[in-house]
Amino acid sequence: QVQLVESGGGLVQVGGSLRLSCAASGRTFSSTTMAWFRQAPGKEHEFVGSINWSGGSTYYADSVKGRFTISRDNAKNTVYLQMTSLKPEDTADYYCAAARGAMWWYRTPILTDFASWGQGTQVTVSS
Repeated sequence: QVQLVESGGGLVQVGGSLRLSCAASGRTFSSTTMAWFRQAPGKEHEFVGSINWSGGSTYYADSVKGRFTISRDNAKNTVYLQMTSLKPEDTADYYCAAARGAMWWYRTPILTDFASWGQGTQVTVSS
């Protein structure tokens, strides 16, 4: 099982940028689909984006498409979430998640598609 630790959250102004990192331990990282979810106060978890094992395929929620970019560095066992043009509605706790292997879905991933989760990192966008 993959252990995940997120970092990079913080306070940013509207229109600003932030890059989140998720460091993974475990030998299976390079063959594992990864994703980011977020949870705003009082709301359900929301899918943000996913990336396949090689980084060659990505998939984003409509709410972040064109503003957020997921990437990964398998040599560093790290996945990133670059966030630009941030809006107040992006305020949430952001979670990194690892799937059960290299599976890829032709649909929006859901929570139960993922076997491992990080502890989350808080992002606050102020207006």
